[in-house]
Amino acid sequence: MSGFRPLSSGLRALQPAAFGADPSGERMARIRRSPHFKDGVFQNPGGTARIRPSASMTDFAKVFFDKEERPRRAPKGNIPVHATTLADIARPPATGLRLTWMGHSSVLAEIDGHRVLFDPVWGERCSPFSFVGPKRLHPVPLPLAALGPVDVVVISHDHYDHLDMPSIKALAGTDTLFAVPLGVGEHLELWGVSADRIRELDWHEETRIGGLTLTATPARHFCGRGMRNTQHTLWASWSVAGDEHRVYHSGDTGYFEGFKDIGAAHGPFDATMIQIGAYSDFWPDIHMTPEEGMRAHLDLQGGAPHGVMMPIHWATFNLATHPWAEPGEGTVAAAHATGSRIALPRPGEPFEPTAETVPGDPWWRAVAQEPAGGWPTAEAVTGAAIKTAADSAAKEQADARGVEGSGDPETVPAG
Repeated sequence: MSGFRPLSSGLRALQPAAFGADPSGERMARIRRSPHFKDGVFQNPGGTARIRPSASMTDFAKVFFDKEERPRRAPKGNIPVHATTLADIARPPATGLRLTWMGHSSVLAEIDGHRVLFDPVWGERCSPFSFVGPKRLHPVPLPLAALGPVDVVVISHDHYDHLDMPSIKALAGTDTLFAVPLGVGEHLELWGVSADRIRELDWHEETRIGGLTLTATPARHFCGRGMRNTQHTLWASWSVAGDEHRVYHSGDTGYFEGFKDIGAAHGPFDATMIQIGAYSDFWPDIHMTPEEGMRAHLDLQGGAPHGVMMPIHWATFNLATHPWAEPGEGTVAAAHATGSRIALPRPGEPFEPTAETVPGDPWWRAVAQEPAGGWPTAEAVTGAAIKTAADSAAKEQADARGVEGSGDPETVPAG
């Protein structure tokens, strides 16, 4: 690609506001100066990542429209949403750290007296249009206005399931600040957020908001909202550190060795929020399986179990061909394999990662289509987890010897 070319004024007038805006002026000049921007696009760590189905569209369509598998990609009943979210978050966290998963990648994090809202998506669809696109599978736990004051809204990247125009417009009417990756500020300004409330960061840059230090850290993904999908806005994961606690939000990312560097520079973390859904063999470079997500969590913690891992980017929207319950089951198996502590809250269920107990029930089983062999027992989960861990170790040993390993880690099946 030769470089960035703005849309003509005629095409720009035709595009929906939800498409956002292309970076321009000093913002575009800053993008061009970024060490991660080359040949007109932002570059992924670890080399080029496949961002579209790697097989033919015919092969993808066969999987997507499979009559037997399609029913498993959505719950068969109503997803349980925590009923007392508003009352629960009205009380300050006893430990100083509390997370409330609102569904998908949206999380309210209360850290040492400050409130951070990650990737707020309160819209009914993750789409530029109200009548088409992936539809929410459960209601939001409470209205956005009921959250109360938020110190900073953190955006990981500009895809519709992470950057929701109606939610941003609602938040634009408050006095919250926004921390976003380089280039994303152009969208926010179009939707009514004043430039002085936007902190726009390149990877490894940080900003101080109140008593929090927020650092944009690398991720392996891509960007795009409009008719073109050029890599001219950055994607990021985030480290947020308070006086006593620190958390990590992965955004969307494929697994890469850089998690170890992030952990060494900013960890260990009291809690990590890790993307473990919407993965596929058709796009293995840009989303993680549960086993890869757990590996990332351990990398971030210096290689040993520490803190709590909460799975995100699943259960709320149907964005891939895997069974709806598989990310949850896979996370349980990966935790058994590594001896890691995980939190499995229902949407809207607040918990304190450093407390003695965290939510741990596989709540999704009550509303998911049960696998042919039934749900795995604790013994079966442990057995599957040990096999997954052994396969992963064998691959790493083979890679270390410079020979071909067994391929990408297996996704632990739901049954």
